[in-house]
Amino acid sequence: MNETLDAAGMAEMVVRLRLVDESIAKELLFELGDKKGPAEPYVRLLERKGLLTPLQGNKLLKGETDGYFVGGYRLLYRIASGSFGRVYRGDDPSTGRTVAIKILRRRWTEDPRRVELFEREGRLGLSLQHPNIVSILAVGKDEATGSHYLVMEFVEGGNLRDILQIRKKMDIPEGLRIMEECAAGLAFAWQRGLSHRDIKPSNILLGTDGVAKLVDFGLAGINEGAALLTTARPGETTSEDAQGMDRTVDYAGLEKATGVKSGDPRSDIYFLGHVLYELLTGEPLMPPTKDRHQRMQRRRFEEVETNLARRAATDGLPAPVRNLIAKAVAFEPSRRYQTPEQFYEAVKATRQELAEGKSLASNTGTSRITGPVTIFVIEQNTKLQDVFREKLKQLGFRVLISIDPAQALKRYKQAPYHALVIDAGMSNRSAAVDAFQQVCAEAAQMHDPLAAILILNEEDAAWSKAIADKSGGTILVRPVTMKQLAHTLLEKLPQLSVETAEQE
Repeated sequence: MNETLDAAGMAEMVVRLRLVDESIAKELLFELGDKKGPAEPYVRLLERKGLLTPLQGNKLLKGETDGYFVGGYRLLYRIASGSFGRVYRGDDPSTGRTVAIKILRRRWTEDPRRVELFEREGRLGLSLQHPNIVSILAVGKDEATGSHYLVMEFVEGGNLRDILQIRKKMDIPEGLRIMEECAAGLAFAWQRGLSHRDIKPSNILLGTDGVAKLVDFGLAGINEGAALLTTARPGETTSEDAQGMDRTVDYAGLEKATGVKSGDPRSDIYFLGHVLYELLTGEPLMPPTKDRHQRMQRRRFEEVETNLARRAATDGLPAPVRNLIAKAVAFEPSRRYQTPEQFYEAVKATRQELAEGKSLASNTGTSRITGPVTIFVIEQNTKLQDVFREKLKQLGFRVLISIDPAQALKRYKQAPYHALVIDAGMSNRSAAVDAFQQVCAEAAQMHDPLAAILILNEEDAAWSKAIADKSGGTILVRPVTMKQLAHTLLEKLPQLSVETAEQE
């Protein structure tokens, strides 16, 4: 404790350090009544008034005069700690904005490699501005203290690990919504060449507004040796041993067992599948262990699919959700979703399927096509997606949309639909035509009725007859109106509303 200052001296110090406004400091000194008394009662009064945090108060009583600000941001209290850094809740005195501030531990500041990794994390984060990724706002070195720091968006809420400890598990709609948001953030990062490398429940924050955000892209793109560094993150309060090391070891074990390079996006998808299963069931797919040797063993990853199948009778998951997870956590990378965007599309489609109360997968064995009249649309233009969705719903369709032509065949094999529209003019023509022909062939082989329409650009009109002859589907050449599309569908699907089509 600082024995040299009395209450009045402490008032002068808090003003000099820019922690409290001078007029307020004097007012509370008057309220205390004993200016010459010890400093501690005055400090505690400032804490009770919410003008100081316990962190600041204790530093003042120790006589410390630095470490209250970093890079112009005020440190309020510590919220997480790890071997690599500490994270504080702070604010910007000029705006009042609450932020999270990660500070590199002093013992690493003399290690150029560790400093480089820390600053690289910040630079990577500055490029990832997305609603489902915790934003990095600033990165730098504080000249007054010599501290290296990152300033991050502060998420009021908690991480999924802490939330699951309280709630045990989540219902399926909420869990799928959270996973869709995580996949959206991951897809955004991968479009910029970045993988996460540390997907786990504690690295997914859930704000009080319900929005999920991925945190800590600091291991993205860093070599495997550096990936074993422990980093702190906002919202995590576990011990140092529990932070940062658990998933990086798992990533190393998975990628060694499957022979893929570090940074493969399918590794992130694999661990998102594990997070989703734990969210919905409250149980991990891999038995937890702290034994590093066990966690690197190939068998640990090979048994995941067996564990998932064995629990099918008791986990309470509907078939579409279990199929989604099964593909994400497949041991062979080639059997997983190949990109975060594909995984995002699959989660989105599964959410839509369950929300409408029908399962596309028929387990009855009596009819391959069941449920409402369903149309699958391949369209890359987002504005046209909205048009298709609105107009086709008016016709009575349940509408599924994807940007990936390959999804048309995958979805059809999983659960046949009634109609298919592929816009080859807005996507890779070769891939679109191949997908169209493959779905038509699958429908013919299974004797399923399918209204299949391929839309070509005018310059590709010469292809139309050959494609139609080979596929048996209908080819429309731009310009194509929704009325024309509707009447074409009506010819194949008379159960649709003629009156609705006439109105288009």
